[in-house]
Amino acid sequence: MKAELTTKFSEQYGQEPKQHYFTPGRVNLIGEHIDYNGGLVMPCAVTLGTWLVLAPNNEKVIRFKSLNFEEEAVMELKSSYTKTGPEWFNYPLGVFNELQQAGWLSTGLDLLYFGNIPIGSGLSSSASIEILTAYALNDFFDLGHDKLELVKLSKRVENDFIGLNSGIMDQFAIAFGEANKALVLNCDTLKYK
Repeated sequence: MKAELTTKFSEQYGQEPKQHYFTPGRVNLIGEHIDYNGGLVMPCAVTLGTWLVLAPNNEKVIRFKSLNFEEEAVMELKSSYTKTGPEWFNYPLGVFNELQQAGWLSTGLDLLYFGNIPIGSGLSSSASIEILTAYALNDFFDLGHDKLELVKLSKRVENDFIGLNSGIMDQFAIAFGEANKALVLNCDTLKYK
């Protein structure tokens, strides 16, 4: 997948990507619809997920492209953003909004996403792209946020920027999930094992 995304990125943007990232989707084994009430859930990460390749640009813009969707976006780098319709790129744009309000980013970026999580399948494609974007920006710009901060940031994106009523399970399971292991998560205290 890395080689294919590198080729597609070069075709789309005329430069090589500087970094590659991946986050999984998740499935919930026990506790559906109780995470936003602070209950116990038992999710685990899955092998399906979302990839992101990126590189800086010199134009002070953020370019969002996906191999899954025709819609693209070019946004000027500024201090805050608002949701623009139902398009897919609102999820990563919400992450940029969270980080820009704190003044973290000053470089334009070219972004190319690809996911193999079926949309609407209940495997958390939206949380995957949120955590992916938050993790990638945190790593690429060396912002120093820990995983729990990125989980909380991504939940704010889903609730406040996108406007969905959801709990923290999806983002938490994606960020903290490990291969061949399920998590038991208390969605009130965020303690897990």
